[in-house]
Amino acid sequence: MPIFLDRHDMKGTTAAEVAAAHLKDLAIQDRYGVKFLTYWFDEDRGTTFCLVDAPDKATAQRVHSEAHGDIAGDVIDVELSAVEAFLGRISDPKPPARSVSGAMDPAHRAIMFTDIVGSTEMTARLGDVAATELVRAHDSLVRRALARYAGREVKHLGDGVMASFDSTEAAVACAKAIQKSFERYNRASPEPIHIRIGLDCGQPVEDSRDLFGSTVQRASRLCNAAGTDQILVSNAVREECEHDSGFADCGSKELKGFREPVRVFACDWRAESSG
Repeated sequence: MPIFLDRHDMKGTTAAEVAAAHLKDLAIQDRYGVKFLTYWFDEDRGTTFCLVDAPDKATAQRVHSEAHGDIAGDVIDVELSAVEAFLGRISDPKPPARSVSGAMDPAHRAIMFTDIVGSTEMTARLGDVAATELVRAHDSLVRRALARYAGREVKHLGDGVMASFDSTEAAVACAKAIQKSFERYNRASPEPIHIRIGLDCGQPVEDSRDLFGSTVQRASRLCNAAGTDQILVSNAVREECEHDSGFADCGSKELKGFREPVRVFACDWRAESSG
C-alpha cells in the first residue's frame, strides 16, 4: 500500500494528548486496512506528523476523523525507504515509563545483539556514504523498538547494536517488532536491509554502563550464528517466555568461547503480529 505523511496543526496540545489521539487511531485502524507506523510531535510549534500505510489519503483521513476528529491539514505521498533513512535525525516521542515487576531480580538482564547481514559487502558495493545511510535506517528502526519495549542501547557496534532489557519477554517482543519493521521497510526500499538477532538472559556484569560476562558473550555468539532475518535465543530465554509457543528447537550448537554445546531456539517472528 502507499505510504503517506500527514501534518496536523495542534497548537496548545500536550504530548500526552497527542499520544492519546495516536492510540485512538491504532484502536480502529484495522477496520480500514490502515497502519499508523509512527508519529512525531513538535510541541514548540504545535505540529504533529503521522507516517501512515493506507490504501489512499481519504481512508487515512477517515480513521483520524472517526478516532478523534483531528483531520490532517496536509497529506503527501512519501517513499518509506527515504523516510526511514532519515529517522535517526528526528526525535520520536518518549513513551511512558514502564513498570518493572517486583519479582524481577534487578541484576537479571536480557541481552540482545543485532547485526546487519552482509554489511561489509554492502559498503564495498554502495560506497561509504550510501552504506552509512542504510546503517542510519537500521539504527532508527532498532532504537524506536527499544524505546517501545523499554530496552536500553548499551553500545553501537558499527553494523549493529547491543541492548539490555529488564524483562526477557519484552526483549523477545522487541526482537520480533524489529524484524517486522525491517520487513515493512524492505517492501518499499530499492536497497533492502536484512538483519540477524541473538538473545540470552542472565546476570551480566555491569561496569561504566557497559555489560560483560557469559550472558553477553552467548547473546553475541547467537547473533553470529543466526541466519538472514532470523532470531536465535538461548534455552534460558525460551524458558522465561513460557507463554510464547513460537520457538523452534534448533538443537545444540557449538558456539565460539563455550566449552559445552549451547541449546538454541529460533523465534518465529512471522507467526503472529508483534504489535
